[in-house]
Amino acid sequence: MSEPFLKLKARYPFFLANAPKMSQSFLAVEDKFNGEKITEVALASNQDIEMAISAACTAAPLLRKQPLFERKATLASCIQQFENRKEELARTLCLEVGKTIRDARGEVGRLIDTFTLALEEVGKLNGEVMSLSTTPRGVGYQGFWKRVPIGPCSFISPFNFPLNLTAHKIAPAIAVGCPFILKPASKTPVTSLILGEILAETNLPKGTFSILPCPREGAELFTTDERLKLLSFTGSPEVGWEIKSRAGKKRVVLELGGNAACVVDQSADLQDAVKRILVGAFYQSGQSCISVQRIFVHENIYEEFKALLVAGTVKLKAGDPKDESNDLGPLISESDALRLQKWIGEAVEKGAKLLCGGNRKGPVLEATLLENVPDRLPISCEEAFGPVALLSSYRTFEEVVAKVNHSRFGLQAGLFTSNLSQALLAWDELEVGGVVVNEVPSWRSDAMPYGGIKDSGLGREGVRFAMEEMTELRALVLR
Repeated sequence: MSEPFLKLKARYPFFLANAPKMSQSFLAVEDKFNGEKITEVALASNQDIEMAISAACTAAPLLRKQPLFERKATLASCIQQFENRKEELARTLCLEVGKTIRDARGEVGRLIDTFTLALEEVGKLNGEVMSLSTTPRGVGYQGFWKRVPIGPCSFISPFNFPLNLTAHKIAPAIAVGCPFILKPASKTPVTSLILGEILAETNLPKGTFSILPCPREGAELFTTDERLKLLSFTGSPEVGWEIKSRAGKKRVVLELGGNAACVVDQSADLQDAVKRILVGAFYQSGQSCISVQRIFVHENIYEEFKALLVAGTVKLKAGDPKDESNDLGPLISESDALRLQKWIGEAVEKGAKLLCGGNRKGPVLEATLLENVPDRLPISCEEAFGPVALLSSYRTFEEVVAKVNHSRFGLQAGLFTSNLSQALLAWDELEVGGVVVNEVPSWRSDAMPYGGIKDSGLGREGVRFAMEEMTELRALVLR
């Protein structure tokens, strides 16, 4: 008899002020491939959330004064535990998210990278000495400024990368000394609670963290409570901007959606571009806000590129994410697969050509390529968030820049080219938070500034940049 893929606990507690707590109310978590219940997690009540915020406020002055070596020790302890439990974490991701086991192991690696970066950044957010005698009134005065922790933070994380995107919130918070409350996505809460188990074993002051699964309607305090000084949300634009409208005076960081474009110039290495775009469009079953959705190829190489891309796409295997040989797993729910299948059908009805894919079995959708999709259709102008990419040609670089910018989103864009002038022009003209040259827009280093403009968000993550968001400038003047 074969060993089970992973045996989870029957029930997971939430964490309130660093300590596990059970409740009378539980949320079932399903295997996203077969729909079977794999565990339950305790749900926090409004009273629990209120207590968590109060505890964070109590912990804030302790964390502000915490020696830097203690922050480093906490992060180092977490990294060691992640290493010890990395296969458990990967298999949990595979079950509760539905990402392939290969992609899940990659995310655990990035979790470790993100905490390692935070460890390395502890103590590096320094201030300046300022000369104030640049005007006559400043003669005889000396200026200084430094960064101080902003205070208790509220974090709301998404379902698609519940380890690494959560790490991009909590690791910087630990590094700068901010207590926090975290609401994990209701479809994927287990990995966040395992992070809670690991954090609970450290010497963080009581109240530093609370991890609180709860219904969306029960999480009002995460947004509206004025004791929370920063709200960091990763998720859909519709929810994110609505949350911002109710956040009051607190600082808000939003990492929202996209329909990322990738441009392939005639000077590009075609084989390399195809290889990378296959990854960028279909890893994580396309469930990434920087997944390659729109592909623009120069007309002189279009037919050759198309043939290579289709040939690569049809080789991708979709199915049970626990199978090491599969390239794609299920979408987060069957309803999302049905939505995308409907969008594909609508595009074909309106004149697009289905190059390959389009078939669905339950929540699993094949890797799909469409050609010449009208701009106005949802699959072109909205975020697909699934394994579908659209292919079209362009003639001039100015034309394709306009096509990329013809979007309400602006997260990242990719450009394959050997022309340095084009790369610099793209950096100047593309209305996005980041331009990635000779790589897909889906590529991200956990150290780089990451975030979007337009409907793609507000503020920046990336460890050092998230740390800056979680601090305030405080000036000192000496006469």
